[in-house]
Amino acid sequence: MDNINKKDYYEYVKKKMPKPNYLRNCIWAFIVGGLISDIGQLITSYFKSAGLDKKSVSAATAIVLVFIGSFLTGLGLYDRLGKKAGAGSIVPITGFANAIVSPAMEYKREGFVLGVASKMFIIAGPVLVYGYGSSIIIGIIYLLLKK
Repeated sequence: MDNINKKDYYEYVKKKMPKPNYLRNCIWAFIVGGLISDIGQLITSYFKSAGLDKKSVSAATAIVLVFIGSFLTGLGLYDRLGKKAGAGSIVPITGFANAIVSPAMEYKREGFVLGVASKMFIIAGPVLVYGYGSSIIIGIIYLLLKK
């Protein structure tokens, strides 16, 4: 086997890698993200027409969207949608549900404690930790500057 230096190998790999179609990817992300938002708006309108107050409508809409994202992930449909839509399926709250359910399903063979429970937050866990942590720090800074 020929010894190849890193630069030549990098050039070889660069030639062989498929080039992404950024315009098509952006359009798909826009369409799918828009459709998810439209579905969320339909759910919101339904709960408003049912007579719920503003806080309850927001909570119910989030719950339904998380359920839909989790259910579609369980059926294996959300991952296929994500391959086509990219960020359009990841950014909405349904993408968060997918990030929680996917690892849990992947490790379900290892049991509920060592598999599902321990791996459920493997992707979303760091996001939650840093999100909560930064919100606490910002809250403390705000409290100190407010005085």
